[in-house]
Amino acid sequence: MKRTLMTAAAACALSLVAGCASLGMNGSGETAEAVPAPISARPPATAESATAFVATAETRLAALSEEAARIQWTRATNITHDTMWLESRINAEYTELQVELANGAAQFNDIEVPADVRRKLNLLRLGIVLPAPNRPGAAGELADITTRLDSTYATGKFEYQGRQITLEEASTLLATTRDPAEARALYEGWRTISPVMAPDYARMVAIANEGATELGFADTGAMWRAGYDMEPDAFAAETDRLWEQVKPFYENLHCYVRSRLNERYGDAVQPDSGPIRADLLGNMWSQQWGNIYDVVAPATGGASSYDLTERLVASGYDARKMVETGEGFYVSMGLAELPDTFWERSQITRPRDREVVCHASAWDLDNLEDIRIKMCTEVNAEDFYTVHHELGHNYYQRAYKDQPFLFKNGANDGFHEAIGAACCRPCPERRRTSPSCSRWRWTRSPSCPSA
Repeated sequence: MKRTLMTAAAACALSLVAGCASLGMNGSGETAEAVPAPISARPPATAESATAFVATAETRLAALSEEAARIQWTRATNITHDTMWLESRINAEYTELQVELANGAAQFNDIEVPADVRRKLNLLRLGIVLPAPNRPGAAGELADITTRLDSTYATGKFEYQGRQITLEEASTLLATTRDPAEARALYEGWRTISPVMAPDYARMVAIANEGATELGFADTGAMWRAGYDMEPDAFAAETDRLWEQVKPFYENLHCYVRSRLNERYGDAVQPDSGPIRADLLGNMWSQQWGNIYDVVAPATGGASSYDLTERLVASGYDARKMVETGEGFYVSMGLAELPDTFWERSQITRPRDREVVCHASAWDLDNLEDIRIKMCTEVNAEDFYTVHHELGHNYYQRAYKDQPFLFKNGANDGFHEAIGAACCRPCPERRRTSPSCSRWRWTRSPSCPSA
């Protein structure tokens, strides 16, 4: 995603779910020798001046982005009043620069320019996750809000059975409990941290919508939907078309899982019609259902009818070995090993001495070789897949490191996630041959081998 810099807090605060990445995560930038002064007196709008404008814009963005990435990393791995203050300041500065350049790019809307220059001009306009309006103080207020939201979420705890527990602890308990009352308590308990965030969230949306309107969009959502090489309405129509193709499968899956939960818990807990009770699905956001496979597995079993978590534990895996296994998977495709700095600088497990953002993410701090992951890895199947997913981001970041600054990112906002999802796609038949999971290897077949 070229939703850089101030986007770590912004994206996480907006979704509060997986998959969030920021400047450091999915594109930061290289340091330039000097920072040119802002463009004040604009030359006539020509193809030549457009090319010059883009070159200056890339230099200015690159000059600021690595500093911002390193400050964001510092705050994410050590949440304090001071690191939050630093991140808010740099995020505001970067947002102001992005908005200035986005407005400047608009002067070339009707000028015929080379295709690569046109794409860069579009990226300048579309590459802001939460645009601030031009009025004084707006970028600073927005940066303060997004940093505060992200830090509140990351440090949230709630009381459970007489003690304060974190999201990671609650998620582990929710994944393994088969007691509906306990599942409800965990699911609802975690959500007690959010009411204090509501005013900030509403204000964030209002400011961002104001900024998006100034850039010519109906609102922030329309701006986001414009980033897929088609008009926002066309993108919405395309997603609807694709959904209709897979909808029958998901309706059947939903029906099947609901019926198995009904068999397990009865009508009083899970009726055999209507929605599925979200807390029964073993995931704090109900987004992945693998944790309840033992409850819903077909009676005939099959290739996936084993517990990967048990195999990882029995094979002596720790967090680092899980990451090493992920690296081995990508190396088996002919890609290079991770740099030594990856192992020296990544946060692979939760530190005991400070508050951090545990939400898994992949970072690229200099758009060269300073790639890292940030996780609070536990030895379980879900994190095993997540490790492979995050490393997919890192290897993709590495692949475009020699591109011009504005092209050092995914092809669109979904592409990074698609790379990670494709590369960590479970392949049960292949895994079944290796209880230690140490022989995960790339196969040229688009599907799992049959033997």
